[in-house]
Amino acid sequence: MTYLVIIVLVFLLLFIFIYNNLVSKKNKTEEAYSSIDVMLKKRTDLVPQLVTTVKGYMKHEKQILTDITKLRQQIVDQKVDDRERIQLEDQLGDKLGKLQVTVEAYPDLKASENFLVLQSSLNEVEEQLSASRRSYNAAIYAFNTALDMFPSNIVAKLMGYTPKTMFIIDPSDAEVPKISI
Repeated sequence: MTYLVIIVLVFLLLFIFIYNNLVSKKNKTEEAYSSIDVMLKKRTDLVPQLVTTVKGYMKHEKQILTDITKLRQQIVDQKVDDRERIQLEDQLGDKLGKLQVTVEAYPDLKASENFLVLQSSLNEVEEQLSASRRSYNAAIYAFNTALDMFPSNIVAKLMGYTPKTMFIIDPSDAEVPKISI
């Protein structure tokens, strides 16, 4: 009888340990996503200022500016799930990269103090965003690995946990944009 109680107690303690470990990993993914969310909000807040500053210089580059404005509006206005938000943010990052390349053709714009401050702020936010994404992906990796490993996979199924999606760059977004003026 005492052996049975000891065995049950060991399994209960193991379950509690695994449960707490999974909850900790899930919370870490949420914390990492929250830091990405903060950086994305900062970037989204910078976009209108950047677009306004650039508009005066780039009369014939309206499509990039229009696309950036539309994507920002979708991100701000719509309630989208994590996957859609990741896709919209990746598209916005791609468009902002194309804008930065296009700006190289406008010496007066590059010399504008307002633009230089905004560009510096945007570069800083992009670096922080990149670091946040790496942290998020590391947390997701640890969480998803725990969901796949025995015996935590059993506890995870009982808790209803499912794998989470990482931030992955689309191969087309990694290409250097071609801009012709």
